[in-house]
Amino acid sequence: MLISIDARGATWYAGTGIGTYTRQVLKHILEIDRQNDYYLFWSGRDYEALSARDNVKISISSRKHHRFWEQYYIPDILKTKNVDVYHLPQNGIGLPQNKSSLYVATVHDLIPYIMPETVGKGYLAKFISQMPAIISNLDMIITVSEWSKKDIMRIFGIPEEKIVVTHLAADDIFMPLDKSSSLNYVKENYGIDDNIILYLGGFSPRKNVKSILLAFSMIHSKLSKDYRIVIIGSAKDDHQFLIKLSQNLGIGDKVFFTGYVPYDDLPYFYNSAELFVYPSLYEGFGLPILEAMKCGTPTITSNVSSIPEIAGDGALLINPFDTEKLADAMSKVLEDNEIKSGLIAKGLERASLFSWRKTAHETLKVYGNVYNNNK
Repeated sequence: MLISIDARGATWYAGTGIGTYTRQVLKHILEIDRQNDYYLFWSGRDYEALSARDNVKISISSRKHHRFWEQYYIPDILKTKNVDVYHLPQNGIGLPQNKSSLYVATVHDLIPYIMPETVGKGYLAKFISQMPAIISNLDMIITVSEWSKKDIMRIFGIPEEKIVVTHLAADDIFMPLDKSSSLNYVKENYGIDDNIILYLGGFSPRKNVKSILLAFSMIHSKLSKDYRIVIIGSAKDDHQFLIKLSQNLGIGDKVFFTGYVPYDDLPYFYNSAELFVYPSLYEGFGLPILEAMKCGTPTITSNVSSIPEIAGDGALLINPFDTEKLADAMSKVLEDNEIKSGLIAKGLERASLFSWRKTAHETLKVYGNVYNNNK
């Protein structure tokens, strides 16, 4: 087979779930598969390791030319190179209308349909206007959880056999590290002391970050240690709202906003934390949950959408709409070493069930099935 993958999202969405997925799946597919040939579409740098393989050809663009690529260049390559299977990992956005190959797309979630108020207006309009045509033009859909699969079936009426679930995984850099060394690294590079309650994962309203601050304000004076909330992420409008909220709650001096943190530094934060809290209202998958559990960080997260499917019994699940329940859960984990130790052990065990190599194998199986069923 000649398989083409639109891998531009690996650099366009670096640091997000879609960016991580694109990079990791591509990396492991190319490590596993030496039989098929690949034609990759890429943007930016860091492509040398990909293009060095004998069975890989690569075209490189800049983001400003994406419309020309999607309307003219990519369709021409698919047709003239006789590409058998074309895979778009980023929700199918940019799928050529003139079809000359078999189409596969990874649809991570349908948040613009389910929680439109939490999505930017530009992306919302693009997603809602393009998605029905994209879905109808696909030969097979990959998605990242059984929950997202049910959403796709319900909203678009797609038959179950046309959707395959391939779970995500935490990168190999996420692992238990020496806690003292991790704390020293975070203190030296970010000026943050110990007793950390950690959050990372973005500032969209659906991430429900404000509930962490509200819950912490209820319990911080009753805890046996002087804890601080550390919130990782680039500053945005909602970030400013959270700063004001922490000040209004009287915990402004106990909440630390790091701004952007390099990807390679994240394991040090997870390993420094006494607790990771992720009270999201909706997730197609929820990759930070796996990252935290794989580092051996006790984790509290939500009991809604795909999250129980991913976290299993490796995290303490709470109703994200009930701030008092979240506060109670945080207090219990922080104050009870037996509960904390149990979460660490179960989290490590749960995270070990997910791997990018497994995801890559399952993705290759999708390519093969689509090709063989449409000969």
